[in-house]
Amino acid sequence: MKRRFSDEQFIGILKVHEAGFAVKELYRKHGMSDATFYKYKAKFSGMQFNEAQRLHVLEDENRRLKKLIADLSLDKMALEEVLKNICAPKINAGR
Repeated sequence: MKRRFSDEQFIGILKVHEAGFAVKELYRKHGMSDATFYKYKAKFSGMQFNEAQRLHVLEDENRRLKKLIADLSLDKMALEEVLKNICAPKINAGR
């Protein structure tokens, strides 16, 4: 799902809030719900722009690595199944 605000934009909104702007005014000005504001506030509170960019890069890398692990796990399971089918007839034939 495409987000309405980038991380950097939301950090800018948080900076405005920290400068003393009322939360309800920020909701109206930027067209967001209070739940959205507080969710992003919990995630980005106290961050600078470069830290948010670093967080985004790390999240992307984490997502990529999780996908890689899932793919490798499937490959491993397939190879184990093939190996079991190849070795099982030889073991049973020897009895």
